[in-house]
Amino acid sequence: MPEDVATADALDEAKAAGVDGLICIGTDPESSRQAVDLVVALRERELDFGSWATVGLHPHDASLGSAALREVDEQIMAGDRDHPGVIVAVGECGLDYHYDYSPRDAQRLAFEAQIDLAAKHGLTLVVHTRAAWDDTFDILRSAGSPERVVMHCFTGGPVEAKRCLDLGAYLSFSGIVTFKGAPEVRDAAVICPADRLLVETDAPFLAPVPHRGKPNRPAWVAVVGEAVAETRGEKPADLAASSTEATRAAFALG
Repeated sequence: MPEDVATADALDEAKAAGVDGLICIGTDPESSRQAVDLVVALRERELDFGSWATVGLHPHDASLGSAALREVDEQIMAGDRDHPGVIVAVGECGLDYHYDYSPRDAQRLAFEAQIDLAAKHGLTLVVHTRAAWDDTFDILRSAGSPERVVMHCFTGGPVEAKRCLDLGAYLSFSGIVTFKGAPEVRDAAVICPADRLLVETDAPFLAPVPHRGKPNRPAWVAVVGEAVAETRGEKPADLAASSTEATRAAFALG
């Protein structure tokens, strides 16, 4: 199936599920460029659907180094000039000590640099952290946490959630909340204040139950929201409303 047809089908499905916007995430200079291009194209033809992009360097790709970080900075400046309002965040960036696809020193340097970029451009910081909580918190404190920080695809428990919230961060919950083996993530969702709680798909990864094992789709954010609402003892419609407002605040969407 042609890519543009697949994208249109995914958007139609998302709209039918009640989704009215998306944020497309960049993880290296090339995917960041693709994210911006996609959002620009969507804005030209999907006038009733919100779309935004992030640009950044994922810890897996941190070994690309300073040249990639300069390119990310240039993408932000070009976006401000050519497509104002499209780029809303730096990231995803952070630390991943589970896979260690890039050396840890390189990961830390790239993370610190992108914290500076978020502050420099007044953008939200989207953080990926896995098996690296202590270093993540240390760097956020030492580098000076930006005004808006989103802990993407939150995988911690209540202890980590409280540490994030103490920094003023937002917690974004993915399909992991539906997994049988993730009770600590559900416990974190329970204690998270409504105005700091986001839901996401992380598409095409981490499809929620009952779709686990399939490529994730934007429409399934509704499934994640329903699971979070059930965990918190709330009505799905109330969770949808509060998480939408929290998302707008987290990314300064207006």
